[in-house]
Amino acid sequence: MERALPKPLADRIALVTGASRGIGYATALALAKAGAHVVAIARTVGGLEELDDAIKTAGGSATLVPLDLKDYDGIDRLGASLNERYGKLDVLVANAGLLGALSPLSHIEPKAWEDVMAVNVTANYRLIRSLDPLLQKSDAGRAVFLTSGAAWAPIAYWGPYSVSKAAVELMARIYAAETASTSLRVNVFNPGPIRTRMRATAMPGEDPATLDVPENVAEKILELCLPAYTQTGTLYNYRVKKFLTFTPPS
Repeated sequence: MERALPKPLADRIALVTGASRGIGYATALALAKAGAHVVAIARTVGGLEELDDAIKTAGGSATLVPLDLKDYDGIDRLGASLNERYGKLDVLVANAGLLGALSPLSHIEPKAWEDVMAVNVTANYRLIRSLDPLLQKSDAGRAVFLTSGAAWAPIAYWGPYSVSKAAVELMARIYAAETASTSLRVNVFNPGPIRTRMRATAMPGEDPATLDVPENVAEKILELCLPAYTQTGTLYNYRVKKFLTFTPPS
C-alpha cells in the first residue's frame, strides 16, 4: 500500500482573520487541507460554523474564535490563549478588512472613517503586538498581510479604504524589515479583483462571472505560508502573477 506524503503544514498552527467568507474562508480551508490546525477569526458565527464543517469534511481541524477585531483587549486575550494552548503560532494571514464608505473625503462621517482604520490598520498592529512573540517561537513563522491596488493609486471616493491599505502595506514591510534576521518571514499579498461580497458591494454593476474565485487566490496565499517560501518583504500581485521586492532607500 502506498504511503501518503506528509502534508506541508502538518503540526502547524495557522490563524486567519476574516475567515467566515470570501478569501479568508478559502484560505483557511486551504491551510487546513495542507495540514495546519486553523484558528479561524470572524464576527459571523454562522460563517465560521460552515467553515468548520468544510474543514472537517476535508479531514482537517479548526478552532473557531468569534471576535470583532475592534475588540483590542480580545486580541490580547487571544494571544495569551494561543500561548497557553500551543506555545507558538506558525502562520498569520491578516485578511479581515472593511470597505467603508465610497464617498468624497469631505463627506465621510468621522465614525465611518474611524471604523475602517480600526479594523484595517489598528487591529493589524494589535495582532502584530499580540502574536509576534508566538510567531517568533515557530521555526518557520510566516505572516501574510492582504493589501489592494487601491493602496497605490489616488482613486476618487475610495479614501478610507485606500489610505488604510497603504498603511497596512507599509506596516507589513516595516515588520518584515524589523524581523529580517529572524526565522519569521513577512509578506504582502494583493489579490486584485476577486469574486467576493466586498467586490460586489464596491462594483455592483460588474459581472461576477468575469472575476477569479477566492479558491484560486487561496492556493497562492498558501505558498507564502509554507516553510519553503523564505523571502521576506515581498509583495505578490495576483492579478499579474508577479512578485515585487522592495529595496529600502540608501
